[in-house]
Amino acid sequence: MHIHVLALNGVLDTGLAAVLDAFGFANTLAEMTGISSLRFQTSVVGLRKTVTTARGLSVPVTSALRAPTPDAVLMPAINRIMPEPLVQALGSSEVREAGAVLRKWSERGALTAAACVGTFVMAEAALLDGEEATTTWWLAPLFRQRYPQVRLVETRLIVQSNAVVTAGAALGHLDLALTLIRRASPELASVTAKYLVADMRTSQATYTIPGYVVHTDPLVLKFEHWARQRLAEGFSLDQAAAELATSKRTLARRMQDVLGKSPLEYFQDLRIERAVHLLETSQASVDQIAAQVGYAEGVTLRVLLRRKLGRGVREIRRSL
Repeated sequence: MHIHVLALNGVLDTGLAAVLDAFGFANTLAEMTGISSLRFQTSVVGLRKTVTTARGLSVPVTSALRAPTPDAVLMPAINRIMPEPLVQALGSSEVREAGAVLRKWSERGALTAAACVGTFVMAEAALLDGEEATTTWWLAPLFRQRYPQVRLVETRLIVQSNAVVTAGAALGHLDLALTLIRRASPELASVTAKYLVADMRTSQATYTIPGYVVHTDPLVLKFEHWARQRLAEGFSLDQAAAELATSKRTLARRMQDVLGKSPLEYFQDLRIERAVHLLETSQASVDQIAAQVGYAEGVTLRVLLRRKLGRGVREIRRSL
């Protein structure tokens, strides 16, 4: 299986190294264990003679413009993790050229994959239009605003949709590489993950911090401030709209456009965030914490933690 890793200037060192090492480990482990699988031939390709990584390392690359069509192309992130510098980078000639190359290979049948901020480059090339995709969780509002034709599912770590695969935040690069290995051999992917001590994760929800999702919408910011003061109370959309001097419809629409959630869903996320913080930093009982975040019984909080995060109270407290 021939895989091109398309590296742009400013490529995240961790992401580039993670995917190359994962495929290298898979090849070695396949030989060592006798697992029947395709071998992975990786090439780092770029649009300039050399690529300078985010940490200043110089990486020689093969010309993407002259490289043959691969079986798969993987787009690592560039080190632009905040909206303003990212938007500036997306307007660069290098990103436009990368988009053209990605489209060409995709039209010729190559699987296209990206992780973290690399998903924005794929979206700029219109390769995610009409598809489900994920991205790094704190930039979901920018992604949703910039690419409304993409069905964003930012809580998931890996999303496979037809001929595209996307992964979440920075260390999702490893999960992305393991996903491509799994397509060739589930057994080899499992062995590789064990040798790399990499847990098989499916969700970003465990790591998402609602208040750290990056956006600048003033109404959503006001709603968050209002909600955080009332986590122990019952939720009322009528009260929220009235106190924020807006209509229920406008508030609901703005929350959906920016965060992809209803006001109630976001209110519940803030409750879960607060509950996890209290579980990690206090010795209060589950019933006591449930009361502090507005739930009458601890069992309700336990169910929500399991449903939202895939972890129970004991697991959260054991992670300290």
